Amino acid sequence: MQVYLPIAELSVNLFFLVGIGGAVGFLSGLFGVGGGFLLTPLLIFSGVPTSVAVASVTGQVVAASTSGALSHYRRGGIDLHLALYLVLSGILGAFGGVAAFSLLRQAGQLDLVIALGFLILLGFVGLLMLQEAVRAILKQRQGIVVRERMPHQHSWIHGLPWRVRFKKSRLYISVLPVLAIGLFIGFVGSLLGVGGGFIMVPALVYLLRVPGNVVIGTSLAQVVAMMAATTILHAVQSQSVDILLAFCLMVGGTAGAQFGAAAGKHLRGEQLRGLLALLVLAVAIRFGLSLVLTPSDVFSMAVMGAAR
Repeated sequence: MQVYLPIAELSVNLFFLVGIGGAVGFLSGLFGVGGGFLLTPLLIFSGVPTSVAVASVTGQVVAASTSGALSHYRRGGIDLHLALYLVLSGILGAFGGVAAFSLLRQAGQLDLVIALGFLILLGFVGLLMLQEAVRAILKQRQGIVVRERMPHQHSWIHGLPWRVRFKKSRLYISVLPVLAIGLFIGFVGSLLGVGGGFIMVPALVYLLRVPGNVVIGTSLAQVVAMMAATTILHAVQSQSVDILLAFCLMVGGTAGAQFGAAAGKHLRGEQLRGLLALLVLAVAIRFGLSLVLTPSDVFSMAVMGAAR
Protein backbone atom coordinates (compact mmCIF):
# COMPACT_ATOMS: atom_id res chain seq x y z
CA MET A 1 0.00 0.00 0.00
CA GLN A 2 1.70 3.16 -1.27
CA VAL A 3 1.28 6.54 0.43
CA TYR A 4 2.46 9.83 -1.02
CA LEU A 5 4.55 12.01 1.26
CA PRO A 6 3.82 15.59 0.13
CA ILE A 7 6.88 17.28 1.65
CA ALA A 8 9.31 14.49 0.76
CA GLU A 9 7.69 14.33 -2.72
CA LEU A 10 7.87 10.56 -3.06
CA SER A 11 5.67 7.51 -2.59
CA VAL A 12 6.59 4.99 0.11
CA ASN A 13 4.99 1.76 1.23
CA LEU A 14 2.86 2.41 4.32
CA PHE A 15 3.80 -0.87 5.98
CA PHE A 16 7.47 -0.10 5.38
CA LEU A 17 7.18 3.20 7.25
CA VAL A 18 5.23 1.66 10.11
CA GLY A 19 7.73 -1.21 10.17
CA ILE A 20 10.70 1.15 10.45
CA GLY A 21 8.94 3.03 13.24
CA GLY A 22 8.16 -0.25 14.98
CA ALA A 23 11.73 -1.54 14.67
CA VAL A 24 13.21 1.67 16.06
CA GLY A 25 10.52 1.74 18.75
CA PHE A 26 11.49 -1.81 19.73
CA LEU A 27 15.14 -0.80 20.00
CA SER A 28 14.15 2.33 21.94
CA GLY A 29 12.23 0.28 24.47
CA LEU A 30 15.00 -2.32 24.62
CA PHE A 31 17.85 0.12 25.22
CA GLY A 32 15.97 2.99 26.88
CA VAL A 33 16.88 5.65 24.29
CA GLY A 34 14.81 8.01 22.16
CA GLY A 35 15.71 6.36 18.87
CA GLY A 36 16.10 9.53 16.78
CA PHE A 37 19.78 8.74 16.14
CA LEU A 38 18.64 5.47 14.51
CA LEU A 39 15.44 6.61 12.80
CA THR A 40 16.95 9.57 10.96
CA PRO A 41 19.74 7.49 9.35
CA LEU A 42 17.28 4.73 8.39
CA LEU A 43 15.06 7.22 6.60
CA ILE A 44 18.04 8.74 4.80
CA PHE A 45 19.29 5.30 3.74
CA SER A 46 15.75 4.50 2.50
CA GLY A 47 15.72 7.42 0.07
CA VAL A 48 13.92 10.10 2.07
CA PRO A 49 15.57 13.51 1.50
CA THR A 50 17.94 14.39 4.31
CA SER A 51 16.20 17.66 5.17
CA VAL A 52 12.77 15.98 5.42
CA ALA A 53 14.12 13.04 7.43
CA VAL A 54 15.81 15.29 9.99
CA ALA A 55 12.85 17.66 10.39
CA SER A 56 10.12 14.99 10.48
CA VAL A 57 11.83 12.76 13.03
CA THR A 58 11.76 15.60 15.56
CA GLY A 59 7.98 15.24 15.84
CA GLN A 60 8.27 11.50 16.34
CA VAL A 61 10.85 12.01 19.10
CA VAL A 62 8.48 14.38 20.91
CA ALA A 63 5.66 11.85 20.82
CA ALA A 64 7.89 8.97 21.89
CA SER A 65 9.44 10.90 24.80
CA THR A 66 6.29 12.55 26.17
CA SER A 67 4.77 9.42 27.67
CA GLY A 68 8.04 8.51 29.35
CA ALA A 69 8.48 12.02 30.75
CA LEU A 70 4.93 12.04 32.17
CA SER A 71 5.52 8.65 33.78
CA HIS A 72 8.70 9.88 35.47
CA TYR A 73 6.98 13.10 36.55
CA ARG A 74 4.18 11.17 38.32
CA ARG A 75 6.82 9.17 40.20
CA GLY A 76 8.74 12.30 41.17
CA GLY A 77 11.66 11.38 38.94
CA ILE A 78 12.29 14.83 37.40
CA ASP A 79 14.41 17.63 38.84
CA LEU A 80 12.30 20.51 37.51
CA HIS A 81 14.85 23.14 38.55
CA LEU A 82 17.66 21.40 36.68
CA ALA A 83 15.36 20.65 33.73
CA LEU A 84 14.47 24.35 33.47
CA TYR A 85 18.10 25.34 32.85
CA LEU A 86 18.55 22.49 30.38
CA VAL A 87 15.34 23.39 28.51
CA LEU A 88 16.13 27.11 28.23
CA SER A 89 19.65 26.51 26.96
CA GLY A 90 18.43 23.64 24.77
CA ILE A 91 15.84 25.82 23.04
CA LEU A 92 18.48 28.50 22.50
CA GLY A 93 20.73 25.86 20.94
CA ALA A 94 17.81 24.68 18.78
CA PHE A 95 17.50 28.18 17.28
CA GLY A 96 21.16 28.00 16.29
CA GLY A 97 20.83 24.46 14.95
CA VAL A 98 17.81 25.24 12.76
CA ALA A 99 19.52 28.40 11.47
CA ALA A 100 22.60 26.36 10.56
CA PHE A 101 20.32 23.73 8.99
CA SER A 102 18.73 26.33 6.70
CA LEU A 103 22.07 27.88 5.73
CA LEU A 104 23.62 24.51 4.90
CA ARG A 105 20.55 23.54 2.90
CA GLN A 106 20.73 26.72 0.85
CA ALA A 107 24.45 26.17 0.25
CA GLY A 108 23.85 22.57 -0.88
CA GLN A 109 26.09 21.13 1.85
CA LEU A 110 23.44 19.73 4.20
CA ASP A 111 23.84 16.07 3.19
CA LEU A 112 27.61 16.19 3.63
CA VAL A 113 27.46 17.88 7.04
CA ILE A 114 24.74 15.50 8.29
CA ALA A 115 26.78 12.46 7.21
CA LEU A 116 29.95 13.82 8.83
CA GLY A 117 28.03 14.77 11.96
CA PHE A 118 26.59 11.28 12.41
CA LEU A 119 29.93 9.66 11.62
CA ILE A 120 31.87 11.69 14.20
CA LEU A 121 29.19 11.81 16.89
CA LEU A 122 28.03 8.19 16.74
CA GLY A 123 31.56 6.89 16.20
CA PHE A 124 32.88 8.70 19.27
CA VAL A 125 29.93 7.84 21.51
CA GLY A 126 29.79 4.24 20.27
CA LEU A 127 33.47 3.61 21.00
CA LEU A 128 33.18 5.03 24.51
CA MET A 129 30.06 2.97 25.23
CA LEU A 130 31.62 -0.21 23.86
CA GLN A 131 34.79 0.31 25.91
CA GLU A 132 32.78 0.85 29.09
CA ALA A 133 30.51 -2.16 28.43
CA VAL A 134 33.38 -4.55 27.66
CA ARG A 135 35.27 -3.40 30.75
CA ALA A 136 32.17 -3.96 32.92
CA ILE A 137 31.57 -7.43 31.48
CA LEU A 138 35.20 -8.50 31.99
CA LYS A 139 35.26 -7.23 35.58
CA GLN A 140 31.99 -9.03 36.32
CA ARG A 141 33.39 -12.32 35.01
CA GLN A 142 36.49 -11.85 37.15
CA GLY A 143 34.33 -11.17 40.20
CA ILE A 144 35.62 -7.63 40.67
CA VAL A 145 33.19 -5.29 42.41
CA VAL A 146 33.36 -1.78 40.97
CA ARG A 147 32.44 1.04 43.35
CA GLU A 148 30.83 3.93 41.51
CA ARG A 149 31.44 7.51 42.55
CA MET A 150 28.68 8.96 44.65
CA PRO A 151 26.61 11.92 43.43
CA HIS A 152 28.06 14.24 46.10
CA GLN A 153 31.66 13.57 44.99
CA HIS A 154 32.34 16.67 42.89
CA SER A 155 34.99 17.32 40.24
CA TRP A 156 36.59 20.57 39.07
CA ILE A 157 33.56 21.23 36.82
CA HIS A 158 31.35 21.72 39.86
CA GLY A 159 33.65 24.39 41.25
CA LEU A 160 33.12 26.82 38.37
CA PRO A 161 31.43 30.16 39.21
CA TRP A 162 27.68 30.84 39.34
CA ARG A 163 26.86 27.92 41.60
CA VAL A 164 23.21 26.95 42.02
CA ARG A 165 21.58 24.50 44.43
CA PHE A 166 19.47 21.75 42.84
CA LYS A 167 17.62 20.28 45.81
CA LYS A 168 16.00 17.36 44.00
CA SER A 169 19.38 16.16 42.73
CA ARG A 170 21.13 17.05 46.01
CA LEU A 171 23.72 19.09 44.11
CA TYR A 172 25.30 22.50 44.62
CA ILE A 173 27.20 23.08 41.40
CA SER A 174 28.06 25.69 38.81
CA VAL A 175 25.28 26.37 36.33
CA LEU A 176 27.77 26.91 33.48
CA PRO A 177 28.28 23.20 32.58
CA VAL A 178 24.50 22.68 32.83
CA LEU A 179 23.88 25.46 30.31
CA ALA A 180 26.70 24.21 28.08
CA ILE A 181 25.26 20.68 27.98
CA GLY A 182 21.76 21.94 27.16
CA LEU A 183 23.10 24.31 24.47
CA PHE A 184 25.13 21.55 22.81
CA ILE A 185 22.28 19.02 22.86
CA GLY A 186 19.86 21.61 21.46
CA PHE A 187 22.18 22.53 18.59
CA VAL A 188 23.11 18.97 17.65
CA GLY A 189 19.57 17.64 18.11
CA SER A 190 17.98 20.23 15.83
CA LEU A 191 20.72 19.93 13.20
CA LEU A 192 20.86 16.11 13.05
CA GLY A 193 17.28 15.26 14.05
CA VAL A 194 18.16 13.37 17.23
CA GLY A 195 16.75 13.74 20.72
CA GLY A 196 20.21 13.61 22.26
CA GLY A 197 19.25 11.40 25.19
CA PHE A 198 22.13 9.03 24.44
CA ILE A 199 24.45 12.00 25.03
CA MET A 200 22.47 13.79 27.74
CA VAL A 201 22.19 10.88 30.16
CA PRO A 202 25.94 10.05 30.27
CA ALA A 203 26.76 13.77 30.55
CA LEU A 204 24.43 14.24 33.51
CA VAL A 205 25.68 11.10 35.24
CA TYR A 206 29.44 11.30 34.66
CA LEU A 207 29.99 15.07 34.48
CA LEU A 208 27.38 16.53 36.84
CA ARG A 209 26.88 13.46 39.08
CA VAL A 210 23.08 13.65 38.86
CA PRO A 211 21.52 10.75 40.84
CA GLY A 212 20.11 7.87 38.83
CA ASN A 213 16.59 8.26 40.22
CA VAL A 214 16.10 11.61 38.44
CA VAL A 215 18.52 11.51 35.50
CA ILE A 216 16.27 9.70 32.99
CA GLY A 217 13.17 11.78 33.74
CA THR A 218 15.11 15.06 33.68
CA SER A 219 16.68 14.12 30.35
CA LEU A 220 13.30 13.22 28.85
CA ALA A 221 11.78 16.51 30.03
CA GLN A 222 14.54 18.42 28.25
CA VAL A 223 14.17 16.32 25.10
CA VAL A 224 10.40 16.89 24.91
CA ALA A 225 10.62 20.67 25.27
CA MET A 226 13.66 21.08 23.05
CA MET A 227 12.41 18.84 20.22
CA ALA A 228 8.93 20.40 20.34
CA ALA A 229 10.54 23.79 19.77
CA THR A 230 12.72 22.26 17.04
CA THR A 231 9.66 20.82 15.25
CA ILE A 232 7.95 24.21 15.23
CA LEU A 233 11.12 25.96 14.04
CA HIS A 234 11.63 23.46 11.22
CA ALA A 235 7.97 23.72 10.19
CA VAL A 236 8.10 27.52 10.06
CA GLN A 237 11.63 28.20 8.85
CA SER A 238 12.76 25.25 6.72
CA GLN A 239 9.23 23.89 5.98
CA SER A 240 10.60 20.34 5.91
CA VAL A 241 8.31 18.60 8.40
CA ASP A 242 6.22 15.92 6.67
CA ILE A 243 3.24 15.35 8.99
CA LEU A 244 2.15 12.12 7.28
CA LEU A 245 5.64 10.65 7.55
CA ALA A 246 5.90 11.60 11.22
CA PHE A 247 2.47 10.11 11.98
CA CYS A 248 3.31 6.75 10.37
CA LEU A 249 6.53 6.58 12.37
CA MET A 250 4.69 7.44 15.60
CA VAL A 251 2.18 4.59 15.11
CA GLY A 252 4.89 1.98 14.60
CA GLY A 253 7.16 3.37 17.31
CA THR A 254 4.48 3.33 20.00
CA ALA A 255 3.72 -0.34 19.44
CA GLY A 256 7.34 -1.43 19.05
CA ALA A 257 8.46 0.28 22.25
CA GLN A 258 6.16 -1.92 24.34
CA PHE A 259 7.71 -5.13 23.00
CA GLY A 260 11.22 -3.72 23.37
CA ALA A 261 10.66 -2.80 27.00
CA ALA A 262 9.45 -6.34 27.75
CA ALA A 263 12.44 -7.91 25.97
CA GLY A 264 14.92 -5.65 27.77
CA LYS A 265 14.00 -7.19 31.12
CA HIS A 266 15.80 -10.40 30.14
CA LEU A 267 19.22 -8.75 29.51
CA ARG A 268 21.70 -7.29 31.99
CA GLY A 269 22.68 -3.63 31.90
CA GLU A 270 26.20 -4.17 30.56
CA GLN A 271 24.88 -6.47 27.83
CA LEU A 272 22.36 -3.83 26.75
CA ARG A 273 25.05 -1.15 26.67
CA GLY A 274 27.33 -3.39 24.61
CA LEU A 275 24.64 -4.19 22.06
CA LEU A 276 23.65 -0.52 21.83
CA ALA A 277 27.29 0.44 21.28
CA LEU A 278 27.60 -2.05 18.41
CA LEU A 279 24.40 -0.68 16.88
CA VAL A 280 25.63 2.91 17.15
CA LEU A 281 28.97 1.98 15.59
CA ALA A 282 27.20 0.15 12.74
CA VAL A 283 25.27 3.31 11.85
CA ALA A 284 28.47 5.37 12.03
CA ILE A 285 30.27 2.93 9.72
CA ARG A 286 27.37 3.08 7.26
CA PHE A 287 27.66 6.87 7.10
CA GLY A 288 31.42 6.56 6.69
CA LEU A 289 30.97 4.24 3.72
CA SER A 290 28.51 6.65 2.11
CA LEU A 291 31.24 9.32 2.19
CA VAL A 292 33.91 7.22 0.44
CA LEU A 293 31.95 4.92 -1.91
CA THR A 294 30.80 6.11 -5.32
CA PRO A 295 27.00 6.60 -5.31
CA SER A 296 24.87 4.68 -7.80
CA ASP A 297 23.54 7.98 -9.16
CA VAL A 298 26.56 10.25 -9.58
CA PHE A 299 24.63 13.20 -10.97
CA SER A 300 21.37 14.70 -9.71
CA MET A 301 19.12 17.47 -10.94
CA ALA A 302 17.07 19.96 -8.89
CA VAL A 303 15.01 22.99 -9.76
CA MET A 304 16.62 25.93 -7.98
CA GLY A 305 14.22 28.67 -9.05
CA ALA A 306 12.11 29.99 -11.89
CA ALA A 307 13.66 32.15 -14.60
CA ARG A 308 12.62 35.77 -14.56
